[in-house]
Amino acid sequence: MLKSAIRLLVSAAVLTVPAGAAFAHRQWMLPSTTIVSGTDSWVTVDLAASNDLFYADHQPGRVESIKVWQPDGSEGAIQNAARGRYRSVFDVKLDKPGTWKIGNENSGVAGTFKVDGVEWRLGGRRGPAPVAVAAGAPASPANLTGGRTAPPSVETVADIPANATDVKLTETISRNEIFVTVGEPTTTVLKPTGRRLEFDPVTHPDELVAGEPAKFRFLIDGKPAAGVKLTVVMGGKRYRNAEGAVDYTTGADGVATINWPEAGMYWLNATASDDKSTTPRVSQRRLSYIATVEVMTP
Repeated sequence: MLKSAIRLLVSAAVLTVPAGAAFAHRQWMLPSTTIVSGTDSWVTVDLAASNDLFYADHQPGRVESIKVWQPDGSEGAIQNAARGRYRSVFDVKLDKPGTWKIGNENSGVAGTFKVDGVEWRLGGRRGPAPVAVAAGAPASPANLTGGRTAPPSVETVADIPANATDVKLTETISRNEIFVTVGEPTTTVLKPTGRRLEFDPVTHPDELVAGEPAKFRFLIDGKPAAGVKLTVVMGGKRYRNAEGAVDYTTGADGVATINWPEAGMYWLNATASDDKSTTPRVSQRRLSYIATVEVMTP
């Protein structure tokens, strides 16, 4: 009876989880500092995904994808990288004056399509490999997978057969960046590349002060992006009752004006979607940009 009661309580708890809770894990990088004064300095960066921002409780990030841009735009390097149970960590030696950029870019394609009326999948969790179907047997997912009902899958867009129908593919592209300044801020690493969703700040991200609004511009493929959704959350949510997220939307010039109620580390997430993917057979593109910025006291 006791075990049955426990199972019922667990089931009830699962049913009362708020909608969207399964997608609450956020990616973030947290630098030990964003402003230093000398060229013999270091920054240590935590990289993880978690429920509460900047509190590692879910899974570590992949340091293999991290890149460093020095103030002159040339490539730098990470050092002392390590992966723990809940977070990864690495160092960057800051031996040149100006603003450094540290981050990564990830992309992938996922979706579904049909072959002879059978639904297949691209990306995501892979189903079992297809098996031979007896002559005359109907083409069904169960037959194609040896009696198992998980849909068959392929690894890349190029693997989709030419006769596939009902192709519904989405490309997902995300950037995650931080900025660290040695001495006076510079802007070389802030120059946009003209590709995908980018951060093109009017206010320098290492010159943010509580009580002073900042103007942040976002571009898509090099053009000002109107209607980009931007969510700003201050760190330390674990120690307050409300998350305190504030939502903004960029104007026709791609700019959103952000208010900083108090000093601290803030997480920014800009999102947009369109149908302008350059990958063949992809009908939708989802774009995301993440940054962690530090707001100082006046």
